[in-house]
Amino acid sequence: MFRATVFQLLLVLALGSFAYYLFDNTLTNLDQRGISTGFGFLSNEAGFGIVQSLIEFDETHTFGRTFLVGLLNTLLVAGLGIVLATLIGFLMGVARLSHNWLIAKLATVYIETFRNIPLLLQIMFWYFAVLQPLPRPRQSIDVGGTLFLNNRGLYLPAPLFEQGFGLVFTAFAVAVFFMLRWARLRQERTGQPFHGVLASLGLLIGLPLLVFFAAGAPLGWELPALTGFNFTGGMVIIPELAALLLALSIYTAAFIAEAVRSGILAVSHGQTEAAYALGLRPGMTLRLVIIPQAMRVIIPQLTSQYLNLTKNSSLATAVGYPDLVAVFAGTTLNQTGQAVEVIAMTMGVYLTISLSISTFMNWYNKRKQLVER
Repeated sequence: MFRATVFQLLLVLALGSFAYYLFDNTLTNLDQRGISTGFGFLSNEAGFGIVQSLIEFDETHTFGRTFLVGLLNTLLVAGLGIVLATLIGFLMGVARLSHNWLIAKLATVYIETFRNIPLLLQIMFWYFAVLQPLPRPRQSIDVGGTLFLNNRGLYLPAPLFEQGFGLVFTAFAVAVFFMLRWARLRQERTGQPFHGVLASLGLLIGLPLLVFFAAGAPLGWELPALTGFNFTGGMVIIPELAALLLALSIYTAAFIAEAVRSGILAVSHGQTEAAYALGLRPGMTLRLVIIPQAMRVIIPQLTSQYLNLTKNSSLATAVGYPDLVAVFAGTTLNQTGQAVEVIAMTMGVYLTISLSISTFMNWYNKRKQLVER
């Protein structure tokens, strides 16, 4: 025991000494080259614009603001990508096990095709081969006078939330919460399932609509309009975001589909036969019996794919999407020359996001584990 403790202390001292050497050597080299260190550059004026920003930004804002803009854009594409990849992946994973020959083969072709083509090539395909050839703004594809699709993006009406609209969101959330809670208690008491999703949709038309009109209909719409050579007003999904999101979702969904398939196959076929013997239909058997048991196999693989998708979003620089790598580790680094600080902050952000996803998925995995009695 004493020997093991000594060896562990020596290892910690060796690692600490090595880290100190690297840190001291870096500072010495930077000082010899006349490169200043520190994070004071974050308060300097950026002097460049960003094509997409979820918060207010222009050339007069600071480099610290560019960091925040890039971070939010990264979180946006990662969050949307995880949701879309999960939906597509579960659908394709189940479809590959379908008894319908055509559906199963189409799902197989999708999975084997997209997971074997490099992600970077898929991003470039969607951007250069699909989105860039779209017509110019003056020749936009018009959908009902409200949606306009061209090579600069998809222009949509932007909602204008007025005072009192928060009450509608609150009414909807409260109604859904109590309805789902009531449905769970009812099933525990009677054993009969209640379709909480359908009830929630009913409440969306009921109580929230009542609150909406009682608050004076506090919602307006700003429509996009062609002004000169481009559209103004409304909201736009830029082609860089669309290409990156499509590629990330479709590519990652192929791996998630295989995880779902392996999870379902890991469940004993006797579980399916027992559910059929109780009179459950195939859809209900899959939802209530197979998937809950398969999740213990699916979730660990889902965690890896979510982490891969988040890190792969850094390939946005290939098409010019203003994520953290492009805006901060690219333009900001080139203008300030603070390589150590910029790269360290960028690495820290991706590490924090990845650890947060991993922590949440591990917690979720523990909740879904089967408890043996």
